[in-house]
Amino acid sequence: MNLSTAQASNQKRIVLRAEGVWKSYDDGTIAVLKGVDFEVAEGETVALCGPSGCGKSTLLHLFGGLDSLDRGRVSVNGVEVNRHRDLLRLLRHEVGFVFQLHNLIPDLTLAENCLIPTVAAGIDHHTAQARLRQLAGRTGLTHRLGHRIQKLSGGERQRTALCRALMNKPKILLADEPTGSLDEHTSGAVFELLLDIVATEGVTLVMATHDRGLAGRCDRLLEMHDGRIHEPVSA
Repeated sequence: MNLSTAQASNQKRIVLRAEGVWKSYDDGTIAVLKGVDFEVAEGETVALCGPSGCGKSTLLHLFGGLDSLDRGRVSVNGVEVNRHRDLLRLLRHEVGFVFQLHNLIPDLTLAENCLIPTVAAGIDHHTAQARLRQLAGRTGLTHRLGHRIQKLSGGERQRTALCRALMNKPKILLADEPTGSLDEHTSGAVFELLLDIVATEGVTLVMATHDRGLAGRCDRLLEMHDGRIHEPVSA
């Protein structure tokens, strides 16, 4: 599938592209992605829907450099991910990732968790602290900066994960079931915050989700099953 119609109407460059992507596990016995073709234009918000095991998370992991493909090409901003000479730089500066179970370090404080990506990227302390204060204010977490992760609620942890993913000002955000572990009310609040921040900062968002109500709020909702992306479905 290609997005030539969307690209022509928006006149925006393609920032994520998968071309004939295949991915399997267990020595090829479990095929997860089966020749996926996929493009996302700059500034779009895209939701991938489908049952567990259909390949949504795997595709996001490939775009984020967290896994390697079997065949095909995956590109971020025109650079092929699996041939990137400095994959760590790609991950630290161009792509942010939000996981369903947040992957925060429980014994560290909220602030310490968020600052980890800035240390890895070599961002100076003053700039990092300013960015942290900005994001904490946007997400309502300023009063929790000194609290350890284990003391935070589920919604606060996921908002912290969002802050961490955006600390280095990536222009692409990959979100894997970002509200999947939350109750309906908290899920809606976190998703509203997510959409607001990506719109304000001009971030391209690709989100894997089971929640079609939330997915319908994105610019495009795509169906994924049997290892392939199918035509957009009506929201």
